[in-house]
Amino acid sequence: MSSDGAPEHRNAENAQGRTSEDTGGQQVLAAAFPEIGAGGFTSRDGTIEFLSRVQALLQPSMRVLEFGAGRGAGLQDDAVAFRRALRNLQGKVASVVACDVDEAVLEHPAADETRVIQPDAPLPFPDAAFDLILADFVFEHIQDAALVSGELARVLKPGGWLCARTPNKYGPVSLVTRLIDNSRHSRLLRWAQPERKEIDVFPTAFRLNSLRDLRRWFPAERFEHFTYRYEPEPGYYFNNRVVLRLMLFLSWLLPPVMKTNLFVFLQKR
Repeated sequence: MSSDGAPEHRNAENAQGRTSEDTGGQQVLAAAFPEIGAGGFTSRDGTIEFLSRVQALLQPSMRVLEFGAGRGAGLQDDAVAFRRALRNLQGKVASVVACDVDEAVLEHPAADETRVIQPDAPLPFPDAAFDLILADFVFEHIQDAALVSGELARVLKPGGWLCARTPNKYGPVSLVTRLIDNSRHSRLLRWAQPERKEIDVFPTAFRLNSLRDLRRWFPAERFEHFTYRYEPEPGYYFNNRVVLRLMLFLSWLLPPVMKTNLFVFLQKR
């Protein structure tokens, strides 16, 4: 979800969640990650790392909000059944509500309720309505950090969890993305990730994408922070083995502060 409903990439996990048509990309990955032959995913799969921790927090009585859920692209397009199962929270909790500024959310395949929300307006839910909020590659699209952080805090119950995956503002992908005008992102992504669908492309703002940003908008007196940086396998390697090896070497060289993703886990006090 983007706060204004317009385009850049929804899925910065990059290599994870590829479609069944992306056999070339899988073959390139397998050359560097032979374990992909056992289950279809690498040992650095960010989707599995992030959603496994989300799943560990679930309780049958929970009411969950998928904030910026879109059409549920990973549930529909991911070729790996294990990842699809991790993405699907329906039936594991009391109810799942999916919301987004994009009407595509109405087609979400694993929600008990769907809502189209307005980009610059309060969320249409009462105070303390949810036990867990999931925002998967959404924070990078938020324009009004004050409004969104305040609304997420308002609708989350005390003791509830806010779980978000987002690009690290200081990671290499984010740094390059911020140098390129949003209007050119779709063209660049078609080149870098030919399997990416146009419907899943949204503009970026990077207002909630650093540890400092998170502490500012979700202050320690209201939230306990369990966020960490994570380096998944590269996603922007143009289905080229040489480029993939170069990206792996670059990720090895980078300091921890420049790891690609932030896995955000905040518990409301």
